[in-house]
Amino acid sequence: MHDKTYDFIAIGLGPFNLGLACLTEPLDDLDGLFLERSAGFDWHPGMLLEDATLQTPFLADLVTLAEPTSRFSFLNYLKAQGKIYSFYIREDFFLLRNEYNQYCQWAVGQLSSLRFQQDVQRIDYDAQQDHYVVRCLDTRRGEPVSYRARKLVLGTGTRPWLPESCRPHAERVVHSGQYLDNKAELQAKEAITLVGSGQSAAEIYKDLLQDIDRYGYTLNWVTRSPRFFPLEYGKLTLEMTSPEYIDYFHALPETTRDALMRSQTGLYKGIDLDLINAIYDLLYTKQLGGKLDTHLFTNAQLEGCRFDPASGEFDLTLLHTEQAQYYRHRTQALVLATGYRYEEPAFLAPIGSHIRRDSHGRFAVDRHYSIDRSHSRIFVQNAELHTHGLAAPDLGMACYRNACIIRELSGIEHYPIERRIAFQTFGAPDEAVFRPQRMTA
Repeated sequence: MHDKTYDFIAIGLGPFNLGLACLTEPLDDLDGLFLERSAGFDWHPGMLLEDATLQTPFLADLVTLAEPTSRFSFLNYLKAQGKIYSFYIREDFFLLRNEYNQYCQWAVGQLSSLRFQQDVQRIDYDAQQDHYVVRCLDTRRGEPVSYRARKLVLGTGTRPWLPESCRPHAERVVHSGQYLDNKAELQAKEAITLVGSGQSAAEIYKDLLQDIDRYGYTLNWVTRSPRFFPLEYGKLTLEMTSPEYIDYFHALPETTRDALMRSQTGLYKGIDLDLINAIYDLLYTKQLGGKLDTHLFTNAQLEGCRFDPASGEFDLTLLHTEQAQYYRHRTQALVLATGYRYEEPAFLAPIGSHIRRDSHGRFAVDRHYSIDRSHSRIFVQNAELHTHGLAAPDLGMACYRNACIIRELSGIEHYPIERRIAFQTFGAPDEAVFRPQRMTA
């Protein structure tokens, strides 16, 4: 075991905890360690399509919205790479996903607090010393190693989710997160079916559609949504990723919050409108060369999935949700762009009694992102969709959450935390707001 006791240990190194590492690096009064089981940083490598972009502007980088002068900003990265004028001339606020990944890797190379190939096995609490013991397997050396910390930040991220009927065939289906690794094998099939309704599904469909005449496969896109919903990106809608909306949402009853999240999926899971239009234009262009063997199915809910080894085909049962009519569909390849869901890490079991839970057994995340009973020891990143709303997975609110967590970790507001940014009032207003405001000279 390492002798040092850190102020905090952060587990998992996606963009959210990487941003925390960048923001805590210059702070002398906060000593943290970041553990990641992978050998390096690589953000969704299976979906790093050449022309895919983020759905948030470049200001939503690792640090800028908390500390615009940070050396870890995207603009500083561009300057260091000699690309800042090219970016300026390009005049596009939305980064290529590959570029964002390279920027994050650049930041990783400048940080001393990161430890890769550290697979956390369990966390214990040492009551005598009043700290947590994080027990890992160093996969590079194959040796156990332990670290100690007073506080924890969990950033273990979400896991690929498969519909229940597809789970017996997990080795045969391709989740969107594995798309690029399996693209060549997919394109060798006679028929490909894609299931999903969000941005990843649209990006994969467009990518496969570009080569449909070259390879000659049948390409199907299936979604249970009644249409291919665009991501709602109006400015007043974006105010729902604000401190005020988080305050409002967090104070609602649990049942109300759950109902709201079911109705708000189009606000954070829709397709970029430019991409929808690009797909339509590509369909129009491709059909000029003759009949196009592609089919788009809406209101199609996947009810069953079987695999026939004799034919090498998947046999899908689908329900048309508006007509209440079942039908079957056969395909050689099945791609599931069915998203990701949070999965609680097993290593938390030994300290389970420290964690607060709601009526569904989920983390009861307090307003400032802690989940422990003392409201000050264990914090989460992107595990609070059910308590904080659609701001939880949003890259644009990552700096705000990290500024809050840093304040809770250190007791000092190192980075100014915005209290009000929205023009809207989300809750029932005080009657005083309707009284005329007299102007004084």
